[in-house]
Amino acid sequence: MGIQKALLVVGMILVGGCQTASNPPPIRTAESVDLSRFAGDWFVIANIPTFIETDAYNAVESYAEPVNGRVATTFTFNKGGFEGDQKTYHPTAFIREDSGNAVWGMQFVWPIKAEYRIVYIDPDYQFTIIGRTKRDYVWLMARQPVIADGDYERLLSIIEQEGYDLDKLRLVPQQSVR
Repeated sequence: MGIQKALLVVGMILVGGCQTASNPPPIRTAESVDLSRFAGDWFVIANIPTFIETDAYNAVESYAEPVNGRVATTFTFNKGGFEGDQKTYHPTAFIREDSGNAVWGMQFVWPIKAEYRIVYIDPDYQFTIIGRTKRDYVWLMARQPVIADGDYERLLSIIEQEGYDLDKLRLVPQQSVR
């Protein structure tokens, strides 16, 4: 009986350690997000794409000013190339209370709300990084379709610090200026 209990305890420790490794800690979020300043167009510079974004060009995420804790969102891109068909999606974001406006539930289809965390926003609201605790998707966005190499490298460093695999990151081709 003593050996069985010892093996059970060792097994529980090993399984518990595996669960910790597969469930990383939450990604950090911006301390506070001024939603009026965050509203507007954001060009997707790079991402670990969702299935709808794998062949996106000229991807732009636009946020309206919030109304009753909800943010109307428009996501547009050209599919397959700069001249490809334009695709448009209209998800709604639901801002989680007591999150400093940095944690949202993004709803493309009712009733599912995907986690959406504003990991980083620069003081001038020119660059942002959006992530998820699972580290399955990430978006590096800017107010302009092209950013300086130094800014890009600095933002990549933040993404890497949050536990993302940079080998999965895709540069999103940008051509148009709104």
